[in-house]
Amino acid sequence: MSPTMILTLFVVLYIAEFIASWMLSVMNMNSIILNKDEVPAVFSSSIDPENYKKSVDYSLVKGRFSLISSAWSFIFLLLIILIGFPGMLENFLLGFLHEGTLFSIIYIFVFSMIFSAASLPLSFYSQFVIEQNFGFNKTSLSLYFTDSLKQSALSVVLMTPMLWGLFFFMEKTGAFWWLYASGFIVAFQLIVLLLYPVLIAPLFNKFTPLEDGNLKTRLMALAERCGFGTNGIFLMDGSRRSGHSNAYFTGLGKFRRIVLFDTLVESLSDEELEAVLAHEIGHNKLRHIPKRLLSSILMITAALYITSLCMNWEALYNAFSFEAPAYHSILIILMFCSSPFSFFLSPLGNFWSRKHEYEADAYACNSVEEKSALKGALMMLSKDNLSNLTPHSLYSAFHYSHPALAERLGAMNLEGDSEKLNQTEEK
Repeated sequence: MSPTMILTLFVVLYIAEFIASWMLSVMNMNSIILNKDEVPAVFSSSIDPENYKKSVDYSLVKGRFSLISSAWSFIFLLLIILIGFPGMLENFLLGFLHEGTLFSIIYIFVFSMIFSAASLPLSFYSQFVIEQNFGFNKTSLSLYFTDSLKQSALSVVLMTPMLWGLFFFMEKTGAFWWLYASGFIVAFQLIVLLLYPVLIAPLFNKFTPLEDGNLKTRLMALAERCGFGTNGIFLMDGSRRSGHSNAYFTGLGKFRRIVLFDTLVESLSDEELEAVLAHEIGHNKLRHIPKRLLSSILMITAALYITSLCMNWEALYNAFSFEAPAYHSILIILMFCSSPFSFFLSPLGNFWSRKHEYEADAYACNSVEEKSALKGALMMLSKDNLSNLTPHSLYSAFHYSHPALAERLGAMNLEGDSEKLNQTEEK
């Protein structure tokens, strides 16, 4: 296959991804507009018309912004590929540096910085216009740029040894380098995951142990009852940056901890917080985390194996304006080509993820005394975050890793009806 044919095939796939993505966004916005005049019946008792109107406005504004940002990203990437920018940048840097591992690492960082700079205006507008207008933004300009600098520095600190190790295995370990490299990358990521709660996360947020009291007693009792070991429950100052709220557990082994956004604690009752934590514990007890980790390992290994097959395919490099095979260029090409495939395969991953969410919901409902607490928590989170309550089913299939709220509530109602039926039959 000639370089021209390869480039043409890529452009066709990339355009197909863009058109499909745009169509899905338009369908989703139409679904919002069709349902904008009245609160859906399933939410009418919990969400007032004023809040619903605000959530509709927020979803439509974000939808329009998504159309603009996706168009900008599409045009920018297509333009730099068609003008041969990857090769131009390579030749420019070769005027200052010698070829080798260091050159490849620097090339990838410079290329990434250019992409980040191109997306910065969109990120800035999203944060300081859209989020600001709807009352979510709490980030100051100084904090925004400080965070950006920290993230850039952290990327350099973490990516440099990982890329160095990857290129070492590419160069030194022969035909099966992809197997050794995948093992190295997985081990590296596990170390980062282990250290994240104690070294990385505190760079951006303040974590304080949850104070003694009824809430802590309730949550620790739940963890003990479920056999979930943790080194503590921590409050995160999420309100410093945003009005959105969340809860999660992070880390491995003795570093594993439960994290609650301060905004979450302020908006939910103790019973609802217990149900939210039970949901997160459910992911652990149902082995969702190891399953997702195994899936990630398989995808990394498959991606590196495909990379190994393409390493010496000179026409592929020429198609993207590189003159000859090199470590940095094959990774950049892989990044380009993975986008359409990731998009069209995303419903499979989302389907699996949503299945896990349903299972964790069921686990939570069976682990707390107040069966309706999780429903109340989800309703309140949706209300506070101005979530889209009427997404198009196709859009959610491609973009939602969690089921839509109506689907989650419906599944919990079915679970409750089934439990009542079983109790009746036993009597």
